[in-house]
Amino acid sequence: MKKSWKRVTAVSAVLALGGSLLAGCATGDAEKKQSSASPTTSNQGESAKPAAPVTLNISLTGTGLPLPEADVLKKELDAKLGTNLMLTAIQTNEDYNNQLRVRMSGGNSPDLFQVSNIDMKEYADKGLLLDLTPYLDKELKPAKTFITSLGSDLLKKSTVNGKIYAIPRNGDLPFNSFWIRKDWLDKLQLKMPTTIDELLEVAKAFTERDPDGNSKKDTYGLTGLEFNAFAPVLGAFGVSDMFSSGVFYGKDGKLMNAFNDPAMPQALAFIQKMIDANVVDPEFMTNKGSNVQQKAFQGKAGIVNMAWTEIAKDEMVNQYKTVNPNAEWVQLPAPKGPAGQYDGAFDFDKPSRLMAIPKSLEKDPVKLNKVFEFINYVSSQEGNNQVMYGIEGKHYNLKDGKVSMTELLAKEGNHFYMYQLTGRPNDQYLSTKFPNQKAIIEFAAKAQRIRLFDSSVVPPAGFNKADADRYAAEELVKFVYGKRPISEYSDFLKTLEGTFKYKLYTDAAEKQIKEQGLIK
Repeated sequence: MKKSWKRVTAVSAVLALGGSLLAGCATGDAEKKQSSASPTTSNQGESAKPAAPVTLNISLTGTGLPLPEADVLKKELDAKLGTNLMLTAIQTNEDYNNQLRVRMSGGNSPDLFQVSNIDMKEYADKGLLLDLTPYLDKELKPAKTFITSLGSDLLKKSTVNGKIYAIPRNGDLPFNSFWIRKDWLDKLQLKMPTTIDELLEVAKAFTERDPDGNSKKDTYGLTGLEFNAFAPVLGAFGVSDMFSSGVFYGKDGKLMNAFNDPAMPQALAFIQKMIDANVVDPEFMTNKGSNVQQKAFQGKAGIVNMAWTEIAKDEMVNQYKTVNPNAEWVQLPAPKGPAGQYDGAFDFDKPSRLMAIPKSLEKDPVKLNKVFEFINYVSSQEGNNQVMYGIEGKHYNLKDGKVSMTELLAKEGNHFYMYQLTGRPNDQYLSTKFPNQKAIIEFAAKAQRIRLFDSSVVPPAGFNKADADRYAAEELVKFVYGKRPISEYSDFLKTLEGTFKYKLYTDAAEKQIKEQGLIK
């Protein structure tokens, strides 16, 4: 990056954007002077090597990033690599993408930055991204260095017109499932629900029978975040939870889109039945992530679809036990329905992050080689251990090949994941870092889910996905709240495909997914 951003962890769109641009103006000239003034040494046939630390500006989504002077991992990596790593973390995808778009259009890109698959194609088509294909297994060494796989299937997600424009991070494991208050079940003498009908009956009891014993009608059966709240219910009908997960999946050997799935009206009708029974948090469509967790911990609802990281970590258990020592949240297997038992949908092929390099960095070989050196190191066995667990002897100890963590890792290492550019061996990492949650992690990872293909799809020109999604969400809310009869679902599809050109999207998706060999 020729100019640096302010570090931001939680921003409003206006203030963060203004801060970013001001920071860029204030520091850009200084970085240029550093780049041009830094003495270098070189041998014939070798890349120039810096004699002073090279500033690398790296931008990605994330939270909890400390100030540079308090970032112990940054200091360790800087000393090892001869860098001055400057990370910018933006909390939400929307804020991040908006700010990156301003930076890219102004010719002020970071040196290494996260990019969505949609924006990757746009920036590549505009000639703004470095084609990484010629550098593979040369300056960039996945075959020799990386401990995580960077195979052809993963690289397909980084490819535009046959050229690789981003470095993919290996995918995450599924984390979400239904969670239920077992202490409420025990108090009301109820069994674990195993079907969607039993789920509805338990939700009614949690709403009407005072499960918290405070003699007030102040609880709901189920809460969650938008339609993700119903992901396992939708899965019981064989359809995906649309907006939070994705819409393209295989069905009977053919590509299916969730909105066009014949089972979708049935699924919406059942959700409407739950809402009509007054067992669903009425704010489910306006909840934010933190609201869902707070409502669950405060005993406002007894069933929630949530990632285990948000409810089962030791510190999370301590939080809700502080509110109510008797509270006991346990995982609930997905309820069975007409299509079987699917714990929502998941894109198993989706990289958890794509990191791109600006084409402009070709003009600065010192910095470009340092970017490659940084990527290679954090992807190696030594460097990957460091970005997973921190500093040996301080954050973790290694004995007979087994990692044991110290208490300091929990205090200083919550942001280390941001440095895991190409990923990590998930099973090893999670079982080491969260030994008390091993069974919970395995439960979420092994649950049957609808396999999504959305990471293989780039919306075609002429289709506005944001507008189509906005319309679809508005109409689906009307359906489940009875504001629009489900008998009009076909009319909804006609508008979606006509006014919003949705068929253009599904046709393009089918072509792209077939080209990648995911369906025939």
